[in-house]
Amino acid sequence: MKLNPDSLGRQLAERLLPVYLICGDEPLLAGEAADAVRAAARAAGFTEREVHFMDRGGDWDAVRSSVSTLSLFAARRSIEVRLPSGKPGVTGGRALVGIIESLQEDTLLLILTGRLDRDAQAAEWVRAAETRGAWVSVWPITAERLAPWLASRCRQLGLTADADALALLAERTQGNLLAAKQELDKLRLLLADRHITLQAVLASAADSARFDVAELREALASGAAARAVRILGGLRAEGVELPLALWAVVRALRELSESSDAAGGSGRGVRGARTRSVRRLTERALRADAMAKGRIAGDAWDELMLLAVDACGRPALPLAAAVIPN
Repeated sequence: MKLNPDSLGRQLAERLLPVYLICGDEPLLAGEAADAVRAAARAAGFTEREVHFMDRGGDWDAVRSSVSTLSLFAARRSIEVRLPSGKPGVTGGRALVGIIESLQEDTLLLILTGRLDRDAQAAEWVRAAETRGAWVSVWPITAERLAPWLASRCRQLGLTADADALALLAERTQGNLLAAKQELDKLRLLLADRHITLQAVLASAADSARFDVAELREALASGAAARAVRILGGLRAEGVELPLALWAVVRALRELSESSDAAGGSGRGVRGARTRSVRRLTERALRADAMAKGRIAGDAWDELMLLAVDACGRPALPLAAAVIPN
């Protein structure tokens, strides 16, 4: 049968299959799926575990011998075969098919691989695993699904979170689920009320930095261009992620724009100038983000500093045409 990480838990609660194939390039989700199988196996009495790291030059005879040899220490055991490439070769493929077809009730086989390409998915050993047991495909979490995934993780940890806090976490971790998990675990220990706010995320991210991100927002709000540039330089030197600094700048600009709108303009010319300024700053923020992601050429930190100076009322260099890297 075919499963995903979410349906795997439900299947394991029903019964333990003789073979599980877990494949995918997302380390956190693949590791958790493998841990779930191991835990279910231990609960079912599979107390002995053997691990075989296999590549194209691996000794498949040793794996076959291990499966067919009776255990001297336990009545039931699990055997793991790890295939980093997902391609065992002709010899390995035949060996796996024979092993899967010959599995007895006292042996559980867990196969762990990276992502399987189209040819590998059609291999006989993959089909044998799917027929005799379960084939668990682990897919990366897309950018659109990252915030909902973080919200689900919060519920599992007994946490609640504001939407803007989750959005910042998603931006900071850039799809790295292991980093996201570690950040949530850290916040769970730090927050007594178990509620994650934007301020809590900012504080957690900046607690090891000499220059606090909150100081950057204050500098922009007060129009202190030199101070804003010094803080950005400090954040860069301290290794703070650029998405976090960009988030702080953009949020400060949004707050300034909202306060300006609330105060009102004193004439059409003032409102028009403010509109042009917001457009220019927004375009610079988008350029910095595109540079950080490699979509256009340029140094994202330099662009962010120009944005900060411009936001403080000191018009910086004019916007240059975007250059797409080769």
